[in-house]
Amino acid sequence: MSKKKIKMLGLAGLLVLCLGLAGCNGNGAESIGVSSEAESAGVSSEAESAGEGSKNENLEEALTSTKDSLEQEVPASAEESKVAEESKVTEEDDVALKDACGDYFLLGVGLNGSTLENLTTYDEEYMAMVEKHFDSVTLTNLMKPVYILQKEASQKSEDGMPVLSFETIDDTLQWCMDHGIKMRGHTLVWHTQTPDWFFREGYLDDGAYVDKETMRSRMESYIRQMLEHVQDNYPGVVYCWDVVNEAVDPGKGDKESFFSCRTELDGAPNPWYVTMGPEYVEAAFRAARKYAAEDVKLFYNDFNTYELAKRNAICKLCEDLKAKGLIDGIGMQGYWGVDYPNITAITGTITIFSKLDLEIQITELSVGVDEETPEAFEEQAKRYRNIFLNLKALDTQGGGTCNITNVTFFGLKDHYVAGDKTNARLFDKDLNPKPAFDAVLQILKMLYQN
Repeated sequence: MSKKKIKMLGLAGLLVLCLGLAGCNGNGAESIGVSSEAESAGVSSEAESAGEGSKNENLEEALTSTKDSLEQEVPASAEESKVAEESKVTEEDDVALKDACGDYFLLGVGLNGSTLENLTTYDEEYMAMVEKHFDSVTLTNLMKPVYILQKEASQKSEDGMPVLSFETIDDTLQWCMDHGIKMRGHTLVWHTQTPDWFFREGYLDDGAYVDKETMRSRMESYIRQMLEHVQDNYPGVVYCWDVVNEAVDPGKGDKESFFSCRTELDGAPNPWYVTMGPEYVEAAFRAARKYAAEDVKLFYNDFNTYELAKRNAICKLCEDLKAKGLIDGIGMQGYWGVDYPNITAITGTITIFSKLDLEIQITELSVGVDEETPEAFEEQAKRYRNIFLNLKALDTQGGGTCNITNVTFFGLKDHYVAGDKTNARLFDKDLNPKPAFDAVLQILKMLYQN
């Protein structure tokens, strides 16, 4: 294809972007109430509730949602179809995704595994594809507290502080350091996949919940030990942390909390809230800021961020943390379907979050399909293409106003182990590229590559 033709097609794609973003202007769509496909724990959708206004007048104006927002996916135009058709990937055109992405943002992928035996870090073919196509990784499970905290050793701790083991993360951190690949730290403080005994007297299953100050000390000790281990032994590898995960719940959260702090999940109490109240979120960020290296960024991460009430509450929380110098960015989990939420809800949310002058990262991008048919996978490909079309226009590198610094697919291949039902990835179970891979590479080459 001639350079002139490529340029013309690129301009056509940009026109599609402008049309797709029309009417957004910082106003997201109404909540659709779709559940997250969270990998490890069942996460239910939030009931929408009216959010209070932000303390910042400009943010208040940005948070006002319009009733007339688009409620259907922006359709692919003839120009977009032409871009896709004339930029088909061929075997001879062997371009890495991260290279086609240019200087826009780090392109990441999840390293899946719930045990060391099924951790994809030990799959040589998997990791060869990771090294080729991505410059950032996330351990989707094994960096969470349930895999790090040691119960019996903590019970014998002389100073009463928790004892940690880093067996589940060390090999992956070493691989990253050896191959020059960055890692998102996921995650420090989460009500799920943190053992209940960690919050109880004597670290016993049947102990009473400890008081606020004891839990604050345990939290700080955990965060300090984790960050010091990573930074001392693998300097420069972990460039950001999801400090707190999923602490906002406008449906069932604490109504006295200005950000609707989560109190429970599916009837089980949030032990961070039980022991510390809503202030556990700020306490976690204060501890992380205290021990994080100067160049390490701190993020709040959540799902269904496009829902109106939840988006508003997240804005309030992050605005408060930003004013105190405790946060650098917002992670938007991308558990989206082929037809939900509408693209305006996504782009509107990114635009609104950017008004807080924070980095934006799409942390767990996963677009699944109901049936694994050629037609469904083509729809999946169109959805991924449309997402990256719109990210191009939003990002500061593309002339937009949103500082998007990472987009992470939350896994490389479908059905990575027996029983895994995930079909949201760019490659099939045999690591053959799916239409979604071709679609993403098409758009990156056409619109992102310098």
